[in-house]
Amino acid sequence: MDSMSSDKVMDTKAVFTALYEVCEENATFFSGGPKGPTGDAAQRLVDAMLTIQKHARSLEPVISGFAAIYHHFDFDPHIPANGYRSLVKVVRCCLLHIIHKGRYVASNRRSIFFRVAHNAGEMEAYCSALCQLRALLYLAQRLLHDNSHGNLFFQEETGLSQSFLREYASMHKGCFYGRCVGFQFTPSIRPCLQSIAIGLVSFGENYKKHQSGIVESGAITSYGVAASSFFTSGKFAIDPELRGQEYERITQNLDVHFWKTFWNVTETEVLAGLASMTSAQVKVNRTLSVPPVSFDLPLAADPTHSVTISPPVAHIGPGPVQMRLISNELREGQDSEKLLAMARSEGGPISLSLGLKPKRSPPSPWLVVHYHGGGFVAQTSKSHEPYLKSWSQDLNAPVLSVDYSLAPEAPFPRALEECFYAYCWAIKNHNLLGWTGERVCLAGDSAGGNLCVTVSMRAVAHGVRLPDGIMAAYPATLLTAYASPSRLLSLMDPLLPLSVLSRCLSAYAGMDSQVEKQVEKVSTLSMVKRDTALLLRDFRQGASNWIHSLLDPNRANADTVRKSVSDSTLTSPHSEPSVPVASSDFSGIRESLKSQTCQNLTTHTEGISTSSSHNKANPTTTYTTPLTDYHNPILNITSLPESKPEDVSFFLSKEVDPSVSSSISAIAVPPPEGEEDAENSREFPEGFEPLRSEQLAEMKVDSSPIFRNPYMSPLLAPDNMLVGLPPIHIVACALDPMLDDSVMFAKRLRNVGQPVTLCVVDDLPHGFLSLSQLSKETREASNVCMERIKEVFTVKDPPPEMRKHRKLERTNHGASAAKGASSKLFQRTTSKDGGPAVV
Repeated sequence: MDSMSSDKVMDTKAVFTALYEVCEENATFFSGGPKGPTGDAAQRLVDAMLTIQKHARSLEPVISGFAAIYHHFDFDPHIPANGYRSLVKVVRCCLLHIIHKGRYVASNRRSIFFRVAHNAGEMEAYCSALCQLRALLYLAQRLLHDNSHGNLFFQEETGLSQSFLREYASMHKGCFYGRCVGFQFTPSIRPCLQSIAIGLVSFGENYKKHQSGIVESGAITSYGVAASSFFTSGKFAIDPELRGQEYERITQNLDVHFWKTFWNVTETEVLAGLASMTSAQVKVNRTLSVPPVSFDLPLAADPTHSVTISPPVAHIGPGPVQMRLISNELREGQDSEKLLAMARSEGGPISLSLGLKPKRSPPSPWLVVHYHGGGFVAQTSKSHEPYLKSWSQDLNAPVLSVDYSLAPEAPFPRALEECFYAYCWAIKNHNLLGWTGERVCLAGDSAGGNLCVTVSMRAVAHGVRLPDGIMAAYPATLLTAYASPSRLLSLMDPLLPLSVLSRCLSAYAGMDSQVEKQVEKVSTLSMVKRDTALLLRDFRQGASNWIHSLLDPNRANADTVRKSVSDSTLTSPHSEPSVPVASSDFSGIRESLKSQTCQNLTTHTEGISTSSSHNKANPTTTYTTPLTDYHNPILNITSLPESKPEDVSFFLSKEVDPSVSSSISAIAVPPPEGEEDAENSREFPEGFEPLRSEQLAEMKVDSSPIFRNPYMSPLLAPDNMLVGLPPIHIVACALDPMLDDSVMFAKRLRNVGQPVTLCVVDDLPHGFLSLSQLSKETREASNVCMERIKEVFTVKDPPPEMRKHRKLERTNHGASAAKGASSKLFQRTTSKDGGPAVV
């Protein structure tokens, strides 16, 4: 055992010793001694202390065992991060909270102001949390036994993964959403998470009251529900147990349309306006609607040849691609007539002073193409404006954020099509964006990180210019239901519960059970839904305009069907430029595509490689993908490029050190007896049972091959699809349920010789970029992401022969990101060759 592991074990022993002492002392005092209090509340406190001791004695050897072996699963010695470490960290954090609370009780229990019942409730909540964490650590021991060496994922959707889903559906989770909400994160972010929890349960209560109206008319937006929620939030603020119970009910039972509506509250004008006032100021913030027109791009390998980029057509036919251009300075081309013709009014006019002609800065050599997160089902660039504005200022470069179509109305691969089209359009029209066309970086968080990688994979397949680099923040690289230690954290994560995540992924895959019914209603009542969402804005525009929008016969088109509620709030029908698309031509096709979830994305790749070999003699050749190829009415999902095990290398090395296997086996736990009977098998040892919920969560996880499509789950892409990708900078969160996605994807890229860096941020939740204005730690983490983008722009350009497989050099570009940052918050990163780089 190395010295680092020994220090961890010793520190763990000290924590448990302190816990035993404080629990024993308080239990003795409140047990009814000569000077101790008596009563039901005192007995509750005693019972909680004794139960905590019982759980701790079972946990101590397990924690020590994990501390001795979890370094074997790190990306490398400089980056101590993986799901096993995260689980141990969360347990230690819970123990430290109990010790802190226990010492507070010991210091104040004789005071006349001491509330025994209140403190009993606090200790009971953390006792419940410790019980559930004990269950999660047991499941992690099972993962150690069943997984191959170095692998964090159980690569089956049956067996252990199915057992985890079954346990998740029945285990109690309310304790993590009440008094203990966000206990594992940095203290500065906990009040925000508590406010989100209160807002969510209040919103859920009012959503439930209006749900029949939403289903019947599709006309209820988040405005009314959010407003009424404000007046009912008080009871959830003063009663944490009620809040936890209601939060658990909502996360377990409400469908993806509820989460879509709740997450889009940030799209409302009031909240968006508040965020805008506190964010950096920029000269250009304009929304664009790019018409679906094909265009040609030169091939990267041979610029004398070109490839035709067709507009997005999956599922709902061609429609405009929505984008937002943000620039700290007004640059040449950004106020051109051609760009203004595509502009929508939501972004507001470019600021002018006293009617004078504004000064135009020269084009920037850098451009950031951004894809937002939101589980593929919610949000737009409007929600992500604050940190995008800061990036534009700090980088002194424009940012083009893509408002791709959202599931379940537009499932995979619609978003991928639109993001790839937008990237290619930006390269083609760089002069309109205030960009010289020199360097471009793709950036995205969560679902957007997934799209950054898959867009680059598609660029490789098409043979067009690749981005100079990718910055992916906490990306979702594996959309299957495979179990991993970090994904066990979804039991307690207030922002990413597993039941919610599974609904979002099913919607993105086109398997949401309510999609067919919902889409039909939206198509017939789209005018009502759209105009209700725009009601406040339309009042300002005038009653005549509002009446005109209701009577406009051209409103029910393919574009209307495409848009979600959030997209409707983003777009004004009166200012959107007309698009030359004959939607009627696709009406019949759209009906046949409703049940389709994807297309064979390899067809175009094969066509390019075949055509190139036959057309070398032609000085200028264009390779065109016929529009009809995208509208194949018969889709064989099994023909998608599903990876074979021999094509996917998950491991750092094929050889396993016997001593390592022995140390892992010492802590791993084999399957319990009766594993063959999956429905009745017992997952936990005799004498222990986690707390159970009163009602089961709806966990209908599909195992369709579509989830293993490399363009949906790039972690499962064959090695030959990852070779040739641009340098990828991953910024992950140590306490994120999707941490293992980042760690394993970084390992895969390194194994195939691809340049990659991994930076892990401590004590922050998934989605910290959207919280960048709320605390010092989230601002610093946002700056880390920005510095990664700057590294893409400032790294020395390699020789032409190395551009396809360029290597990241050791660099200190990230040093400025950590100015004033605590050493605890940021961990070191390494490049492909293992050399450290300071963040």
